[in-house]
Amino acid sequence: MRFGALAGGLAGIGLSIWLFGSFGLGRVLEVAGSAGWLGVLAVIAFHPLQILCSAFAWQTIGGTAGRRAGLRIYVVVRFIREAVNNLLPLAQIGGEVVAARLLCRRGVKLAPAVAGTLADLTLEIATQILFTVLGLVLLLQRTGGSDIARPVLDGLVIAVGALGCLIAAQWLGFAGWIERVILHVGRRMGWSRSGAIEGLNEAIRACYREPRRLTLAAFWHGVSWLSGGVEVCIALHFLRSDTGIVDGLIIESIGQAFKALGFAVPGALGVQEGGYIVICGAFGISPEVAIALSLLKRLREAALGIPALAYWRWSVRAAAAPISQSSSFEIQALHEPVPPSDRRGA
Repeated sequence: MRFGALAGGLAGIGLSIWLFGSFGLGRVLEVAGSAGWLGVLAVIAFHPLQILCSAFAWQTIGGTAGRRAGLRIYVVVRFIREAVNNLLPLAQIGGEVVAARLLCRRGVKLAPAVAGTLADLTLEIATQILFTVLGLVLLLQRTGGSDIARPVLDGLVIAVGALGCLIAAQWLGFAGWIERVILHVGRRMGWSRSGAIEGLNEAIRACYREPRRLTLAAFWHGVSWLSGGVEVCIALHFLRSDTGIVDGLIIESIGQAFKALGFAVPGALGVQEGGYIVICGAFGISPEVAIALSLLKRLREAALGIPALAYWRWSVRAAAAPISQSSSFEIQALHEPVPPSDRRGA
């Protein structure tokens, strides 16, 4: 995994250098600077709405697998989940692993936490595919035809195939096989916590048994994706390239599709910028403005993600501190002489 992340990171850095070199770093920074602090703050302030919608969806579908945590917990963990995916040198699924562990720390059992997070990721991918289809249809209506349509359609076919494999693996009991292997190895190796994974397969299936919750979760994910189009409109307004809401939805849907295809590159470095260049070009928006749009999004990711990562590290250390302190007291007590009165009592 480290080698893959390193290879993807180097590829992303190389692509970014090529893009900035081709279109001029100074020109791109000049365009991005035209948004001003007000533009940056507007983009940052809008994004928590998407976080809230995504957290609603996660809580809705994740709560069917077991004990449901409060919305505030899902909102906080969603911030951390996105920060890990966007800012850390990992493939863009590392945040889901961290998120499941954080839910466990907040009272959700391991199997329901993993099941709910996996089901939420599956539904998020499914709704993104629908969002991309919507963007493609609007693009064809808007332009009457585009060279972008063919590669996007090819990407959709790949995405639908991958989603189908993911759903099939969940329904055919692949998680049950993993569960049995972990339990067997855990018993042989004496891992006391391996039993927490028991019930994973059943918990995953439970997430899909309530159509009403499934539909509601899909609705909230859909609102979150659509809100991204509004964010694009806000950013382009401050970049002096005003566009309508329909064009904003098209740019966001196709841009996010390119980013998803670059999932192996940490933070989709370079891939996101290239995607926005391609789709913005269909609306006469210059590559410099397209890269500046991506930079505004990355500033927003850093502004919200760095505090989220800091809180994550602090919460982990705070949770571990009482255990360490208690352990030190126990070790010290083992080496202290027992008073005579205690010996008699014993």
